Amino acid sequence: MTAEDHQPPARAAPAATATDVAHDGLERRRLMLSFDAFDTSHHRLWLRYAHTQAGSREAAQRIVEDACRHLLAHWEHALRRQSLTGYAWTVLKEHVAAWLAERGLRPQLAETAAFHTAVRRVLLDELRDEFAVLEGEMGLYAAIVRLPERQYDVVVLRYVLGCSEEEVADCLGFETATVRSHIRYAKRRLARELRTAPGPGTGEG
Repeated sequence: MTAEDHQPPARAAPAATATDVAHDGLERRRLMLSFDAFDTSHHRLWLRYAHTQAGSREAAQRIVEDACRHLLAHWEHALRRQSLTGYAWTVLKEHVAAWLAERGLRPQLAETAAFHTAVRRVLLDELRDEFAVLEGEMGLYAAIVRLPERQYDVVVLRYVLGCSEEEVADCLGFETATVRSHIRYAKRRLARELRTAPGPGTGEG
């Protein structure tokens, strides 16, 4: 007879009380309400961003749906993060990257109408040598995709999708001053790569 044979039978875990069940139900309800509120405020922008990367609305919808399912499954963990919006943005970016990698694609930014509208109407206004940039539209695209990741995100959100600096900050979980800093450095780099004179807001010229 082994030592284990002398052990008293294990006690069964106490059954959940009605109060416990009600509390768990309320907690799940609270989590769902907070997730729904987050989704409502970010879903449309996420779709627009995913569209610029995947090149089609249908692909964007699949990417965002998958990202939202992942986020919901880890919502309690997300709520404990220092920056919920920053963590959620990382989840979205990971799903975008996975979708592109599975298909051997690069971001489809240059193929989207939003990009071409932004090039002609917004970004050019903030780079001085507009003619040179127009002549090198694909060069501008190539320069944008070579930006560091955060600068790339800020440029796409600010100039391609037309978000305010405050909206970009909220989406990425940054301070507005950080967004402005990323914009300033991105514009310097774009101007340098396109061999244009630095424009307003670059801190030069």
